[in-house]
Amino acid sequence: MKRRDALKLGLGAAGATVAASQAGAVEIEQWPDSAAEGLPQSGLVFPDTFQPSIVTQSSPAVEPFTAPLNIMPIAQPVDPNTFDPPIEPERHQRFDDFPPQKHYEEVMTEFRWKYHWQPPYGDGTPGVVGRDGDPDVGSWHWGFNGITPGETYHAYYGEPVFLRRNNLLPTVGAGNVTFALPSPTIHLHNGHTASESDGIPQDFFNPGEFWDHHYANIPAGTPFNWDFDNTEIMNTLWYHDHRLDFTATNVYAGFSGFYLIFDERDSNNERDRNPNAFRLPSGKYDIPLILHDVMFQPNGQVIWDFFSPDGTTPHPEPRPEPVEVGNSQGTPDTFDSNRLQYTTQGMTGDKITVNRIIQPYLDVDRRKYRFRFLNGGPSRLYRLVLKVVPKPGRGEPYFDDFIVLSNDGNLLEAPLVEPKIDLWIANRFDVIIDFSKYKDGDKVQVWNDLEIRGDGAGPTGYTLEGENMMPVMEFRCKGRKKPDPSRVPATMRKLPEIRMSEVRRKRLFVFDYDNGLWTVNGRLMDPNRVDAKIEQGSAEIWTFRNEGNAWAHPVHTHFEEFQILEVNGRPPSAVERARKDVVSLGPGDEVTFFSRWRDFFGKHVMHCHNVVHEDHAMMMRWDIVEPGQGD
Repeated sequence: MKRRDALKLGLGAAGATVAASQAGAVEIEQWPDSAAEGLPQSGLVFPDTFQPSIVTQSSPAVEPFTAPLNIMPIAQPVDPNTFDPPIEPERHQRFDDFPPQKHYEEVMTEFRWKYHWQPPYGDGTPGVVGRDGDPDVGSWHWGFNGITPGETYHAYYGEPVFLRRNNLLPTVGAGNVTFALPSPTIHLHNGHTASESDGIPQDFFNPGEFWDHHYANIPAGTPFNWDFDNTEIMNTLWYHDHRLDFTATNVYAGFSGFYLIFDERDSNNERDRNPNAFRLPSGKYDIPLILHDVMFQPNGQVIWDFFSPDGTTPHPEPRPEPVEVGNSQGTPDTFDSNRLQYTTQGMTGDKITVNRIIQPYLDVDRRKYRFRFLNGGPSRLYRLVLKVVPKPGRGEPYFDDFIVLSNDGNLLEAPLVEPKIDLWIANRFDVIIDFSKYKDGDKVQVWNDLEIRGDGAGPTGYTLEGENMMPVMEFRCKGRKKPDPSRVPATMRKLPEIRMSEVRRKRLFVFDYDNGLWTVNGRLMDPNRVDAKIEQGSAEIWTFRNEGNAWAHPVHTHFEEFQILEVNGRPPSAVERARKDVVSLGPGDEVTFFSRWRDFFGKHVMHCHNVVHEDHAMMMRWDIVEPGQGD
């Protein structure tokens, strides 16, 4: 039974009534009984009988925790006078208000990447992973400036950034990565960024072209003269491909990385003498970790699940005629979606990678570390646990807790001690692990105990136990305790005040599976259709409802953070009391939140971040418009 059928029988009405009362006289926009005009699909759909590769085969085996962790280098600024052609400020909103203080440049190329040193992934040289070792060995991959994930950006509030990305990928049919489209658009998730720099799905650029991004690095709503205790400041962001119809394949091919943004309090300096500073672990003790699960062929090459009658892997097909999709530079879309040929439910792999290395290890000093966990997708959901394995002779393994600092990259009001982390796609959790409480030779391992359906559409409802748990990575405690100036602060960032008087509109969005594709309010994504016109400077209350009882949707809306008001009629939990940009919408769930839209104009999107669902059209466009022009 779908949720809407239950609601017709009167079930779940209590939660809806509570949500409706929160905004006074503002009415809920009802989910349409019929949105057939939004389902233009015709012809065949992806076969339900398809068996994904994770069910039919296994990736080549390697021994977990034997490959060193890849730690991405910090991006370094360049001289803007080297840009050819030069920067065009008129292409960017409020460029003169926030003139760039640092400039960066990336080149996007194809190369081989060693996911592990053991064959067939690597050349057999112990410890040699990534781009090191034999250049003719490794899985074909895409990346930024020759690596994947891309370089980690260290940005600062009040220090605007300009970034040029150059597409030097081979054209369709000319490269070795055959399952993706070399026409990317790179989204800064969840930057408070103007539309033309946000990396929306329509703003792709083809081989031989470039795209310029202007990141103002301002707190939402207070672009000038903010205080040190501003409640809108974020910290852990990331960037990834967002190409219309090809997000999942392009992220899987290698396009992801971290963008960390600091301020007076989260200052990137554990020795900071400023009394306002949190003094969180910094430098080599602040490590971003992005999880991607991957399937591999027997030869070590990456697999993407396609269906075709003759068993071949289809290439993206040119459209009969180019289609205008609203690209900010006027570029038409010349390639057709291949959504009817590749997996509809999800794409899961049997090898969990961290920073694109299979189940790595990291030697750690016996002191505090800050780890920034991110689920990069494409479809697997995680529930992470810490397992401590004492040195032989010191006792039995046991489970320990995380000190959780943030949810979706936004610092909480106070740290939380949690035994597990629910890490859905695009979720970010900053945690502290204090290795000083362990001994030299002890191992602290991260495991996943959340079972997910073989097709990747959502969790099974079961917990993995014992040998069925999935290894993620291992920390190896080394040496004596280290001097440690870092701290775990007692309090962190206050939440912004929620003012119901600002609420102009209340909307209901229903996520469903119709006619073989994924829909929002009964419609497929149309980049030329505006599904919501939101007035700049206003607030709205949105409700997300999952119609299915067997699939899950981590739903992301661009541009601004929100605060959850209710989850299935209950108040948010301690870890949910945060500024967020992803809703974990489990089977039958209904979540209501409050959000604002400020500072810029233009088009953005909201979508499921199981990016296979996104590519199969579970996305909608919303625009920020002038006051008085909203719907």
